Amino acid sequence: MPRGRPMEPLVLADAEEAQLLSLAGSRSMPHGLVQRAQIVLACARGEANTSIARRMRLSNATVGKWRKRYLMQGIEGLHDELRSGRPRTHDDERVAEVINAALQTRPPDGATHWSVRAMAAHTGVSKSTVQRWFSLFAVQPHRQRHLKLSNDPFFVEKVRDIIGLYLNPPDHAVVLCVDEKTQVQALNRTQPMLPMGLGYVEGVTHDYVRHGTTTLFAALDIATGHVITQCKKRHRHQEFLTFLRHIDANVPEALDVHLIVDNCATHKHPRVRAWLARRPRYHIHHTPTYASWLNQVERWFGIITQMAIRRGSFSNVSDLVNKIELFVKHYNASAAPFMWTATAESILAKLQRLCAYISGTRH
Repeated sequence: MPRGRPMEPLVLADAEEAQLLSLAGSRSMPHGLVQRAQIVLACARGEANTSIARRMRLSNATVGKWRKRYLMQGIEGLHDELRSGRPRTHDDERVAEVINAALQTRPPDGATHWSVRAMAAHTGVSKSTVQRWFSLFAVQPHRQRHLKLSNDPFFVEKVRDIIGLYLNPPDHAVVLCVDEKTQVQALNRTQPMLPMGLGYVEGVTHDYVRHGTTTLFAALDIATGHVITQCKKRHRHQEFLTFLRHIDANVPEALDVHLIVDNCATHKHPRVRAWLARRPRYHIHHTPTYASWLNQVERWFGIITQMAIRRGSFSNVSDLVNKIELFVKHYNASAAPFMWTATAESILAKLQRLCAYISGTRH
């Protein structure tokens, strides 16, 4: 004699069966959803709940639950219902209080900036929550960026002049960004380096032996990205004049030469001025004071420092110079110009916003 209430028959349309078969055989869908589709298909074949539960190692209640859910809601019922989750511990006002404290105040213990633990102790919020809020709003009290505003009275005019050369270079002319990287040290590590391997980085000793220095003179062609370089023992107007002669020998005589340089005394020496005055095709353009970022060759100095100098070990100055020249040779073989997109107006507008912010900030 049968026991319990009779089960409502589960009949599938062809489209439903095809969809359930696709789910039941999927290897990319969640396991729970695949298992529920298999339960429904077994029920549609007339298999008893107890038999399905025993075969799939589930409880009778679980099989009955998904059978009933499918009868009531169809295939949508096999998906997990949305859950509200745990209610928030801190409201928006509390979040704003912590973030504003990090941005506008200093720790009471005399420290220069807030740490996650200090802010947690100050506000009573857990340090993991403070860390999550700092990451969410990109608040980084432990970091700084260095800046120096130009005090050049002709800042606007010089910016427009140099940016004009970058964005609209003159015809029949070459624009060269010229500067020197001084005091490049030939450092020799006291012990051999340990090679990089799987799971660990290259090892290098913290101490070294100094074998002298060199000065790297460089002129970057903004149109091609090629670099003209020379290494000299000293950084004086005599060496700069020698480098200018080197540039003169490497630039076709039919082209005018526009030199973008900073305000170093070497570049303004009377003998340098006289040399340029005797050559009408040369035009000098000085960057504003404290605005070396306008000179594109500074970006190239960053590249050679990172790729060839900083992590190198050199037995003497000649070794350093040879490796610099080797790097320059390979760099010029595949050189490409830097893509300068900033206009003079955008730079001046950004500096105006920065000045307004600094003027309104009080620490």
